[in-house]
Amino acid sequence: MTERDVLAGSEAFEKVVALLDYPMFIVTTRVGDRRAGCLVGFSSQVSIHPSRFLVGLSKKNNTYRVAAEGATHVAVHLLAKEHRELARLFGSETGDRVDKFSRCRWQDGPEGLPILADASAWFAGRILERFDLGDHVGHLTEPVAGAAPEEFGDLVTFSDVKDLEPGHEA
Repeated sequence: MTERDVLAGSEAFEKVVALLDYPMFIVTTRVGDRRAGCLVGFSSQVSIHPSRFLVGLSKKNNTYRVAAEGATHVAVHLLAKEHRELARLFGSETGDRVDKFSRCRWQDGPEGLPILADASAWFAGRILERFDLGDHVGHLTEPVAGAAPEEFGDLVTFSDVKDLEPGHEA
């Protein structure tokens, strides 16, 4: 490797993550009568025992603002590629202007969370802690309920939605 091949840290990082094709999730929450949900690409399992999952919500996002008003739980949904239009709805519209839930099938789930009927799998997580991560806030969750198939087909990933015009900047 030559010196010319070594990139500045942020430039190398941007190139690496641009090549990854992460699964995309829809995260929903509820505080009182306010429901919110958005498409999320920053998320990860962070512990096996105890079970923990971290979800990053953009500080510019309506879902973040609703969650910050006192949400105790979030629901994390995975979608099959056949439901990519649902991912587009939650990724390109903003809850500031549109009731996304009037445009899809859902039901009340654990802790009153909106659970999307067309999700391939989902889990509800109790929010244990919140962390400032820069332009996002990480919500560390402990799964408390959910539904999952024996196996997945093709899931919605970043490459399926990278052309979206987001409802808010990240």
